[in-house]
Amino acid sequence: MHVDIVPVGDVPAVVKREASAGLRSVYDCEVTIHDQQDVPDGAYDPGRQQYRAEEFIELASRVGSGEKNIGITPNDLYYRRRNYVFGLAYLSGNGSVISTYRLQTSSDGGISTKSAGEVFSDRVRKEVVHEIGHTLGLEHCDNNRCVMSFSPTVREVDVKEENLCGTCQRSVL
Repeated sequence: MHVDIVPVGDVPAVVKREASAGLRSVYDCEVTIHDQQDVPDGAYDPGRQQYRAEEFIELASRVGSGEKNIGITPNDLYYRRRNYVFGLAYLSGNGSVISTYRLQTSSDGGISTKSAGEVFSDRVRKEVVHEIGHTLGLEHCDNNRCVMSFSPTVREVDVKEENLCGTCQRSVL
C-alpha cells in the first residue's frame, strides 16, 4: 500500500516525519510526502471560525498520489454538528485528514509525564494511523487501548496505543 501525506497549510517537518513513521510502523506501507497545498477555497466557516473537514478530504483525495491519501493541517476542523474533530475519513475511501490544532493542548487532561513535544508526536502518529484505518474499512473499536477506539478528547487519544488490537489487525493486514 502507498499512502501519500498531503500537507495543507504550514505543516512543520516534525509533524510530517511523525505521521510517516506512524504509518510505516503500523501498516508497513510506502509513504510519500506531497507538495504543500493551500487551504481549499470555501473551507472556512466564519460563523464557527473553523474549517470544514470534508473539504480537506476532497483535496487530499484529488491531489494525493497514493492508494490512500491523508491531509494534515494545523487548522481547526469540524464536521457537521461536532464542535471539532481531530481527524475524519470516509469508511473504505481513499482520502482522510487530521488536524494538529487541538492535539497540542493538554487542557482536558492529557498526559503530563512526557514532554509536550513527545505527547504531541504520539498524538499525531495515533491520529494518522486511526484515520487511515477507517479508509481500510475499520470502524471504531470497543477496545480503548486500540488505536481505532473513538477518542473525542486528547485524554482518550493519550490512553490508546499506536497499534491496532488483534481483532482490527486481522481485519486489515
